[in-house]
Amino acid sequence: MILPIVAYGSPVLKKKATDISKDYPELKQLIENMWETMYNASGVGLAAPQIGKAIRLFIIDSAQLMEDIDEEDEDAPLLKDGCKKVFINAEILECTGEIFSYNEGCLSIPNIREDVERHETIRIKYLDENFKEHIDTFSAINARIIQHEYDHIEGILFTDHLKPLKRTLLKKKLEDINKGAVRTSYRMKTGVK
Repeated sequence: MILPIVAYGSPVLKKKATDISKDYPELKQLIENMWETMYNASGVGLAAPQIGKAIRLFIIDSAQLMEDIDEEDEDAPLLKDGCKKVFINAEILECTGEIFSYNEGCLSIPNIREDVERHETIRIKYLDENFKEHIDTFSAINARIIQHEYDHIEGILFTDHLKPLKRTLLKKKLEDINKGAVRTSYRMKTGVK
């Protein structure tokens, strides 16, 4: 089932999410719905707070980025190792490597894209959909998408990483998103308490 995406300004997006256990109600169905919702919105990641649930769950699928990239494109090296994963109760253990800037967007903040600085490599502990624990290292675009989605479960949006002047310049657009005065190809939910 395709779920509505929670829009910028909704309190759930600024709330630090809580851990879940393997007996979380209808978890398998929730994860399936998140995949369907993310693909319907042409996203590469989706966190539970973006569908109104303040739980530590997010998904990513960077592999689909490779379908749209020309191998001659300057970003091709960043996108070479796509992956599709579920992250439950994730905890970033370490951020290393260069800090690099890359243009990001967010399904909860449609039609706004800005350069955000993030670490090149991360080490993260998480549970998969079967509640098997993993400690993995990710680099390049995978690290970036994971950091973006991880921020969601910490109550942080990509716009929080922008300089104050840039946030001020985006204020009107962000207010419009909060009011629902924005067009998207997917359903959005505004004013979520």
